[in-house]
Amino acid sequence: MADTTHRPGRQDSRPTVRPYRPEDRAALDDICVRTADGGGDSREVYPDLQLMPSIFAAPYAVLEPDLTFVVDDGERAVGYVLGTADTETFVKRFRAEWLPTLTARYPAPTGEPSTPSEVMVRLMHWPERMLVPELAAYPAHLHIDLLPEHQRAGHGRELMTAFLAALHTKGVPAVHLGMVTSNTKARAFYDRLGFHPIDVPNAGPLTYLGRSTAPGEPGYSMPLQ
Repeated sequence: MADTTHRPGRQDSRPTVRPYRPEDRAALDDICVRTADGGGDSREVYPDLQLMPSIFAAPYAVLEPDLTFVVDDGERAVGYVLGTADTETFVKRFRAEWLPTLTARYPAPTGEPSTPSEVMVRLMHWPERMLVPELAAYPAHLHIDLLPEHQRAGHGRELMTAFLAALHTKGVPAVHLGMVTSNTKARAFYDRLGFHPIDVPNAGPLTYLGRSTAPGEPGYSMPLQ
């Protein structure tokens, strides 16, 4: 006979946004890996599953956990937004505090990279790449990722609302992000949230976008309670 006993599961309630907790770290890394190839799964491109999170997710959660928020489906984190209130300070802390924890596993490159992973290791050892003069008026920056099955459900907007509200409370006037230009789905999402292009010469494959953190700006919802 089939077991018809009702057991609460994630289908019984909508996923919610909450502050990051240290026990979310493994889920955070997994989300990063599964969205790091232009929004898709990066495991075939970057087989070391710690590489991309070590650059684009974990340092923010460790160095600025109060600016890290996750979407929780009742079982685990399935999306996140994270970043820094001040890019210049973050770059200094990345080099002084975070990079030394990685060098045993990822030594500084000595030649030109020949694989995608080697390109990323070179970026890891060059945090100063984040200091772009044209972005000075947008001192904060962010990364936001959701597992594919949890996209297009409003969670991205909720994450961004929480992040913008936290920045505004800290007195940060504006935020920027860099996205792969070919990721047209991401661009449409950011456009809906009120981000605008920032002209950065020689940006390579990236497009830079920015916006104010002020309530009332386009794309800003009321902060979560």
